[in-house]
Amino acid sequence: MNNGKRDILDERSRNRLKKEIRKKIQTTMIGSLSSIEKYFGFLWGEDSDYELTKDQIRMRDIFEELRTEILDKGNIQLRNADAEIESYDVTWKNYHINLPIRRY
Repeated sequence: MNNGKRDILDERSRNRLKKEIRKKIQTTMIGSLSSIEKYFGFLWGEDSDYELTKDQIRMRDIFEELRTEILDKGNIQLRNADAEIESYDVTWKNYHINLPIRRY
């Protein structure tokens, strides 16, 4: 394989790895926030149809700050992961299957 073709394949491999890493980090961030809401959402009236109390409003505001902080830190790590991957030669070992053909 010539160098130009290899460079294109390596770039595609690197981009694929970045995409997969990005998806996993984002899933971790969003999943964590979802768990916090699941177990502590009652503190800020998450599923309540009633008007929120002052304490619930304060708790919701604290959660929103926490949520922003978690997402900001996660996004920094996404950028760090992208930069780290750029330091490596990456080759995707794609799947290849040869299916035998039987003639009758």
